Amino acid sequence: MLEHSPEFGTFLEVMLPGRARQFALVSETPFLIGRGAETGNHLQLDDRRISRSCAAIVADDAGYALEDRGHRHGVFVNGTNVERVTLQDGDHIDFGLEDGCELIFHSPGESPSIEVMLTRLGSIPSITAAQPGNMSKLNLLLEATTLLHSQLSLDSVLGTMLEHAIAITNADRGLLLEPDDSGELKQRLARTSKSARVQHQHIPASQTAVRQAIERQSSVITADLGLADAALKSAQSVVAQRLRSVVVIPLYAMPRANSDQSVVLTRGQLLGVLYCDSTRPAAFSNLDRQILDALGMESASILDNARLVERERERQRLEQELSIARYIQKALLPQGMNKYPHLSLSGFHLPCHEVGGDYYDVFPIDNQKTAVLIADVSGKGLGAALLTTILQGALSGMSMGVEPARVFNHINKFLCEHSELGRYATMFFGIFGQDGSLEYIRAGHPSPMLMRRGEVTELYTGGSFPVGLIEEAEFTSTTVQLEPGDTLVLFSDGITEAENGRRDLFQTFRLHDALADRIDEPLESLQQAVLDSVNAFSAGAAQADDLTLLIVRYQTPVQDTVAPG
Repeated sequence: MLEHSPEFGTFLEVMLPGRARQFALVSETPFLIGRGAETGNHLQLDDRRISRSCAAIVADDAGYALEDRGHRHGVFVNGTNVERVTLQDGDHIDFGLEDGCELIFHSPGESPSIEVMLTRLGSIPSITAAQPGNMSKLNLLLEATTLLHSQLSLDSVLGTMLEHAIAITNADRGLLLEPDDSGELKQRLARTSKSARVQHQHIPASQTAVRQAIERQSSVITADLGLADAALKSAQSVVAQRLRSVVVIPLYAMPRANSDQSVVLTRGQLLGVLYCDSTRPAAFSNLDRQILDALGMESASILDNARLVERERERQRLEQELSIARYIQKALLPQGMNKYPHLSLSGFHLPCHEVGGDYYDVFPIDNQKTAVLIADVSGKGLGAALLTTILQGALSGMSMGVEPARVFNHINKFLCEHSELGRYATMFFGIFGQDGSLEYIRAGHPSPMLMRRGEVTELYTGGSFPVGLIEEAEFTSTTVQLEPGDTLVLFSDGITEAENGRRDLFQTFRLHDALADRIDEPLESLQQAVLDSVNAFSAGAAQADDLTLLIVRYQTPVQDTVAPG
């Protein structure tokens, strides 16, 4: 999502209830729109009522068209339900939801014409514009405009713009300055009047002139420094280099939008400074000044769009990496959960972001015992997902015969010794024996629900520490005996802390109610009942945590029978 409106390029204006207006560049087609990233959406809308595959903008002979890609509430353009329609600049798009997202399609159309550029320059007397020198300068400006839509590299375009500025001002040299991460202006490009590149050499600019232009937020065009104000005339760089004329044009991003959807007609972010100087006095007509201002606008547009493109490429790169991480995390979920003769299992995991900090696992300890666990790492995103894979690898080592409590104490010590990670994890870990024994370790995780003989209770009460939070914590195991048909419902706090539109929490008692009177139902039915209850409660409200559910039912293993001899 972009922070400001691009001046060129097709883009969508995105309006979400209660949020500031944002913008998304249509960087490729088909441009996919929907909830989440798993279907490759370029514009991801944070509304659970919107389908994951919702809509797409595609290119056709007429320009751009909007397609409904299966949104269950329909896709609407200017209030009309559509399956496919060619978009026009200013079309309003919504998804049939009350208080839902609204998009406005913007397309700049063709490149600016000569008449448009003359309009941007203001009123120019025909007799003045017709003079050969002025026409040459206008041609330079129009050439600069075509550069905006060229396929040349950014530095080539900016270098040509800089050469045009030198030609218009009749300067000896020109610089393009850009702010670094600290805001200090650094030289990016330098040219001389002979169009020669100046590489690996710093050319000092008049800091006084640059500072004045930024403070005033307008161009400083001084034809003769001998007649300038005292501060500029006596500046050290001006005196040392014997400068007589200076042109400084600050380059700003496009104006931002207010949260009330009105455009703020003020300067945006400082993108850089176009600087030219000479050891000779210059003469600047009104037309020269207007051409320089217009050239500054074009330079700012090029820098602004370059940043948008760079940000969009970075977003796509990050989304690709997140997609890979999500694929890996999904692949690490247990497979073949029906292969354990003494257990029936069903699991569900839905991260609130591309990757999550929750996970569950099921793996054999030996021929008689099976490990089951659920974990919730603090935080969100890639950092939490990375720690889940570390924990999963460490805990899987129990299949080598290491005592569970010893493994937990080792993990706790390791995470505490690396406290700069700032991460900890709540976990429930249980080992189910074929004889019905359950040895479990609790580490700050909510107690599983135990469904037994028509009742739903908590397996344990009281608190415990997460792993990685307190170095002195000691983890021990507890053993209980299960009966055939006993069912444990393991869940993350994304279930009990799911929110509705009023910010109320789902809480444990609603989970209890969702499970009551369903003791003997198949595990898939139990799982769906919980998820349906959470969805009905949240009523489409966006969730801030992963939803993870693992249901385990103990059953007497079927014994091989031996036919009588």
